[in-house]
Amino acid sequence: MCTALTFNAHDHYFGRNLDLEVSYGQQVVVTPRNYNFKFRKVADLSNHYAMIGVAAVIDNYPLYFDATNEKGLSMAGLNYPDNAFYPDMAADKDNITPFEFIPWILGQCDSVASARQLLPKINLVNINFSDQLPLSPLHWLLADQHEAVVIESDRDGLHVYDNPVGVLTNNPTFDKQLFNLNNYRDLSSANPQDTFGKGMPLTDYSRGLGTRNLPGGLDSESRFVRAAFNKANAVCADNEEASITQLFHIMHSVEQQNGLDEVAPGKFEFTIYTVGYNQDQGLLYYTTYHNNQINLVDMNKCDLESTDLCAYPFIDSQAFNKVN
Repeated sequence: MCTALTFNAHDHYFGRNLDLEVSYGQQVVVTPRNYNFKFRKVADLSNHYAMIGVAAVIDNYPLYFDATNEKGLSMAGLNYPDNAFYPDMAADKDNITPFEFIPWILGQCDSVASARQLLPKINLVNINFSDQLPLSPLHWLLADQHEAVVIESDRDGLHVYDNPVGVLTNNPTFDKQLFNLNNYRDLSSANPQDTFGKGMPLTDYSRGLGTRNLPGGLDSESRFVRAAFNKANAVCADNEEASITQLFHIMHSVEQQNGLDEVAPGKFEFTIYTVGYNQDQGLLYYTTYHNNQINLVDMNKCDLESTDLCAYPFIDSQAFNKVN
């Protein structure tokens, strides 16, 4: 499963955990403005906004898990099993395959508002990348510096939900995830008042009692609540270092440790990488499960007028700061 969220501090940020049991050779990939995006059923995009993200590059095509474009519009695809439904071709729509969805939106749109103009025309058509790479059941968090939406393709059509909390995990559908937050409205970063009853000798025996009922499971509903609460209450100094550090603390508060979530006999889902984007500056920060040093890639240091992808393999071995 996965978690994605927005975070506004010194600048505007977008974060994502990729939780899977297998790696696809993903790396940091910058797609410059003149790379020719070929699409299966619509016209190519030979000139578009540049973008940076995490992708598996297959046959020189970036299959983005998540990305941010040069205007600060960010998008991530998260697992949405059993609910995701991709229909057949529709004659009156832009037939975009789900693996093309991120570049189709980020290549043309500079904001959520502009993406809203494209979304009613889109049919997320059921076409695999290849026989070896079938489509994944996904839904998407799309966010700019000011608003966020969730996009879900279900059997009854394409839904676009306003996302006031700026968080997405997995099942159930987003409207149900959002409603479920009502069950936790009494959570607080402060210790609670004693409302149990008169004459009871009840004490604040511990700090943090306001979060006693904060769910701690690895399931998607628990992670949604925990990420929304942690994000809403997080504070940090007004600078880039503090903001990125706090973003990664929030993301790591819902990470999955290897060995705790068995998805098949002897196979465990875990947080393969955590990524954080500075949407204002085109910066990508990341950690991996095996390297929790925060690494930085700046898209502006690539030739954004090029026609060629610019790729940076993950640094996936632990970096120790040897003090003595």
